[in-house]
Amino acid sequence: MTGSHIVIVGAEGPSTRALATPLARLGYAVETVLDVDGLVGSDSAPEPELLLVDLASLPEGSTLPQDTLENAETPVLFAVPSHELGSGMHPAHSNPALYLVTPFTDRELHATVELALRSHDAARAVRKAEERFFQNSLDLMCQLGFDGYFERLNPAWERILGFSLEELTSRPFLEFVHPDDRERTLAQNAQVRSGGRALGFENRYLCKDGSYRWLHWNATPDDGAGLIYSMARDVTEHKHAAAERERLVADLQAALAEVRTLREILPICSYCRKVRDDEDYWDTVEAHIARHTGSRFSHGICPSCMETEVEPLIQALEGEQDTSR
Repeated sequence: MTGSHIVIVGAEGPSTRALATPLARLGYAVETVLDVDGLVGSDSAPEPELLLVDLASLPEGSTLPQDTLENAETPVLFAVPSHELGSGMHPAHSNPALYLVTPFTDRELHATVELALRSHDAARAVRKAEERFFQNSLDLMCQLGFDGYFERLNPAWERILGFSLEELTSRPFLEFVHPDDRERTLAQNAQVRSGGRALGFENRYLCKDGSYRWLHWNATPDDGAGLIYSMARDVTEHKHAAAERERLVADLQAALAEVRTLREILPICSYCRKVRDDEDYWDTVEAHIARHTGSRFSHGICPSCMETEVEPLIQALEGEQDTSR
């Protein structure tokens, strides 16, 4: 992007001039410095749009602040003499977008600088989009260290649990887990740290007001960074709704059982002993049972009735016969 501010890092001399002159000719704003301290990560002055490190002009034994360069918002391009390629001197590794081989033509210089600028802009746009997604996500997102402390949390944590991000990151994460869920949670955490993943794991987290919320987790480890990247969804209302459904089903089953029990109770007349059916029709016990079952009756006399009813009747008949004689 012609007009961009480019800072050449190196000692003033032929090598840096070989870079500065064609860059100025191509329309870039160029300056040369030996020390990058203060150029990146400083709020006192705007950062350059590109750092072009001239490795050939750096004093022997000098070192570059690698952490500063790698974490800077400013893209870094390394100018490497062709005879030093593969020698391990340049920190550009194997990414051709990170270094410029000298000597070069104006066209090669322009193409390489523009590629570095545009690649960095594209990467920065992706990082900003990722950051917006992280900050605005309705779900809880976090980076949990292998040491058991949260290292990064999105604002959803404050909204759902009520604790500030400072409170959540100052204590081991397990302190926020429901005591009854801690053993399961520790086992799942150990599995993820050993290379596994958490898929659909659920536990309860403490809220500032003393209540607990059910969280549904997915997590994966990053061994190199010693981190677990996780996303959780608050499923408390779903849990309550499921429990309410189970309660309603249990109540319905109990009501149906009661109905079945009530249906087994037959209204019977205290005098004639007829029973009433569902259509309010009164019938004899024998007829009702025969109508609603496959049973048929064969009549007999039980011993009790034989003694109390039949035998007295026989005796009475015999007495009448004796009197008639």
